Amino acid sequence: MDIGILAAIVMLAVWAGGTFFLDAPGWINLLLTGGMFVLIWRIAVRGNARTTKR
Repeated sequence: MDIGILAAIVMLAVWAGGTFFLDAPGWINLLLTGGMFVLIWRIAVRGNARTTKR
């Protein structure tokens, strides 16, 4: 597993925990945005790297 995907999953888990256990301040939603961005980006990069190598 890629370290970027693992970091994105951790960010999303912290966001989920913060949403349920805290008052959900505005900065906690940055974890959702950042986690989804990194997850989609790393999956796209992994898929692109496999198709371009010979």
